[in-house]
Amino acid sequence: MAGATGPKRQDTRKFFENLSGAGKSIAVLTSGGDAQGMNGAVRAVVRMGIYVGAKVYFIHEGYQGMVDGGNNIIEATWESVSSVLQVGGTVIGSARCKEFRTHEGRLKAAHNLVQRGITYLCVIGGDGSLTGANLFREEWSSLLNELIEQGLIDEDAARSNSKLHIVGMVGSIDNDFCGTDMTIGTDSALHRIIEVVDAIMTTAQSHQRTFVLEVMGRHCGYLALVSALACGADWVFIPEMPPEDGWEDNMCQKLSESRSRGSRLNIIIVAEGAIDRQGQHITSDLVKNLVVSNLGFDTRVTILGHVQRGGTPSAFDRILASRMGVEAVLALLEASTDTPACVVSLVGNQAVRLPLMECVQMTQEVQKAMDEKKFDEAVRLRGRSFENNLSTYRLLASQTARSELPNGEEEEAGDEEQSHSSFNVAVMNVGAPAAGMNAAVRSAVRVGITEGHKMFAVNDGFEGFYKGQIKEIKWGDVGGWTGQGGSLLGTKRTLPAKHLDKIAEQMRIHNISALLVIGGFEAFESLLELYQARAHYQEFCIPMCILPATISNNVPGTDHSLGADTSLNAIVETCDRIKQSASGTKRRVFIIETMGGYCGYLATVGGLAAGADTVYIYEEPFDIRDLQANVEHLTQKMKTSIQRGLVLRNENSNENFTTDFIYQLYSEEGRGVFDCRKNILGHMQQGGAPSPFDRNFGTKVAAKAIQWISRTLKESYKEGRVFTNSEDTACLLGMRRRAMVFQPVAQLREETDFVHRIPKEQWWLKLRPLMKILAKYKTSYDVSDAGQLEHVTRVRPKQSDASAGI
Repeated sequence: MAGATGPKRQDTRKFFENLSGAGKSIAVLTSGGDAQGMNGAVRAVVRMGIYVGAKVYFIHEGYQGMVDGGNNIIEATWESVSSVLQVGGTVIGSARCKEFRTHEGRLKAAHNLVQRGITYLCVIGGDGSLTGANLFREEWSSLLNELIEQGLIDEDAARSNSKLHIVGMVGSIDNDFCGTDMTIGTDSALHRIIEVVDAIMTTAQSHQRTFVLEVMGRHCGYLALVSALACGADWVFIPEMPPEDGWEDNMCQKLSESRSRGSRLNIIIVAEGAIDRQGQHITSDLVKNLVVSNLGFDTRVTILGHVQRGGTPSAFDRILASRMGVEAVLALLEASTDTPACVVSLVGNQAVRLPLMECVQMTQEVQKAMDEKKFDEAVRLRGRSFENNLSTYRLLASQTARSELPNGEEEEAGDEEQSHSSFNVAVMNVGAPAAGMNAAVRSAVRVGITEGHKMFAVNDGFEGFYKGQIKEIKWGDVGGWTGQGGSLLGTKRTLPAKHLDKIAEQMRIHNISALLVIGGFEAFESLLELYQARAHYQEFCIPMCILPATISNNVPGTDHSLGADTSLNAIVETCDRIKQSASGTKRRVFIIETMGGYCGYLATVGGLAAGADTVYIYEEPFDIRDLQANVEHLTQKMKTSIQRGLVLRNENSNENFTTDFIYQLYSEEGRGVFDCRKNILGHMQQGGAPSPFDRNFGTKVAAKAIQWISRTLKESYKEGRVFTNSEDTACLLGMRRRAMVFQPVAQLREETDFVHRIPKEQWWLKLRPLMKILAKYKTSYDVSDAGQLEHVTRVRPKQSDASAGI
């Protein structure tokens, strides 16, 4: 434990570099089914282990390699995990091993570990692999005794290897492990599914077809459920929640209703383990035949299979794996003799450690509940993230009877209901476009209609608002919006302050009772202006909510903004290609400029995900000496087998040290050792189809915001009108560590640097030392905030949600 004791008060901070690994040997293995991102975890474990002075070993081919020993267990070097971050699968191999399930097999494995003095084991795999590791740990003492009896080891060896410490990381594309919001590989598998769905939608639309897609998930419907949310599927089948009896007619009715509203295609997603209430399998062929025989629609089946496991890991999985790998080494170094085997995982945006067997038992309880047909219990045991996805899907799945009424009747019904729950709610985009905005608008419109409101779309931000570009938007108008990039409503950076009279007039004309603003820093400033104008305009005394949506992730009150994940993936994809080009030419350094204004989020987190050597940002000032040190560091690197460099610079990191300046400095100082190239990524970071994370995040936060608006409207409806001027009715919905929280914009003003348009405190700055260590820089890394051992049974915070990683 670190921190020197001062004369007056104790410094309780804990630093990574003070946790010594000297004399310790850590082995890392991947077991069970492969998952994208496993290599990122292996890389982080190896480099962190070496950084603290431990010996690190690869165990090739999972438990089979541990049993066979020999060349399967070899010492890892810093360079041996170079260039693996962007590679899918696992470079150290994985295998199913029957022999490890036997006592003899585990005895051989123990002998192989003792011979190399390995007593720290990092296992990356699913629940089967982790259960096996725990059993191995429990038997360790008796295995050592047997080895002594057989004369294979002596008493000294047994004494010095008396305890086996185990930390697990869950690598599984199914996301079927309880206690963690996201397992390594899940996000990448969703990327593969959504790529296919997007491609299929264009051909389905051309021919007016119905497509039945089968995705992986033998016991867990997470992939099916989230991909259904992310592409707006018409129907989804998952093992945890079989459809009600009579589903065949309900599904066919829903498909034909969708066609009658003008849709030219239907998408049905089936998890491979889907069942009905009687426990009978629902196969993709069964669904296809049903649609053909009942509706006569041209229907095709696509089974995605192992495509979902393949390909390069997404930015999210690389960051998740890197953070988990570091946390695993930290947990191993801190393990004492009575520490239980633990799993490092992510809850919301927070790294946590959970007792391995508690997680495994809870995962097994899900299956037990499903076998006993206690489906609600199974969903609850899956965790809050899964529950939230399911409830959002249900909310969006069915259009209420009210909105099906012909226009005339709807008007009358609306007037009659106004006193209870029907209000006019406006939705708009403000600021620069960000991927996921359209998914959020679609979700807001449909949930609003389901809640009984009349939804209005404002085109072109506040500029369109004061010009009167406001029209009602119906259920069918937002069909197919989820996968569209940019902003279909149109968006402008105009702030409302200069046009308050006209905006208030438009609100009167359209009788707007609530406002949902989806946008970036300008959206935050706009809502502050409207809030401050409440004293002069009663029209603004209504519930107002912002959903942060900006690639820069620079809005106060939230760890994560809509659009940032899509942008990170664009940056990482480009960096991968650039690194590949540099590897071919050797001795080449690329300097890449990212967007983000003064906020270094994209550069830092993109740098961590792409394996950058250095990242320059505004929040961490640097001078010419730092630049010189970075050049020297790259010069040393060129002497190793990794003869390429990647440097990222945030666009506003320093007004004098421009990208050109840094490029010229590196070119001059590196002359004869390496040559330089520069690349300004520009607006490609803003475009493109939204990532599955942004589609899902946008859909869920918008649904949550509309439900808040409905509650607030009912509370503030008095004497025939809506009126509220309290600060807690002008809110920003943001993700804070583990929870989604509504925060008054008036309070967030104190947390904001308005000159540089960034929050005063930013969580991701804690990731910078991590990035530096993985690039072989000696640095100080405060780990006081690292995961403490918790228990799975603990009830999570009520608002917690999020497959929301970074």
